[in-house]
Amino acid sequence: MFKRTTLKLSHLIVRMASSESFPYTLEKSMNRVQLLGRVGQDPVMRNLDGRNSVTVFSVATNETWKQAGNDGAGSGEITQKTSWHRISVFRPGLRNLAYEYIKKGSRVYVEGRLDYAEYVDKYSTKRQATNILADHIIFLTDPHKDEEE
Repeated sequence: MFKRTTLKLSHLIVRMASSESFPYTLEKSMNRVQLLGRVGQDPVMRNLDGRNSVTVFSVATNETWKQAGNDGAGSGEITQKTSWHRISVFRPGLRNLAYEYIKKGSRVYVEGRLDYAEYVDKYSTKRQATNILADHIIFLTDPHKDEEE
């Protein structure tokens, strides 16, 4: 009881102190993505103009469901949808590991955040791109497996 009251009081004091110097209430928000899938092509490392390089690859995720049959029950055919996700790795150590060890067909777990960007293509058309900016990657396929066989 005492801890809860103390916590509420300290939260109120912090809120009052912050509202004096900053008149806006900051809301908590979250932008997290977790993907488990297979890599679509070997990673590519690109050098960006005046910035650090980036490793880029794509990951496929699958969703499977059973279509409703004629009787209204789930006795119909099984349908699968594949979604492709573009992964960008900017963190120096992680981008080098991803470039070196991830190969087409590798199974990976990627955690990061969504990023939306606009760019102009070579035909001067404005385009939009959705990327996952990777913070963590877990390699679920042994990268040395092909070398042993």
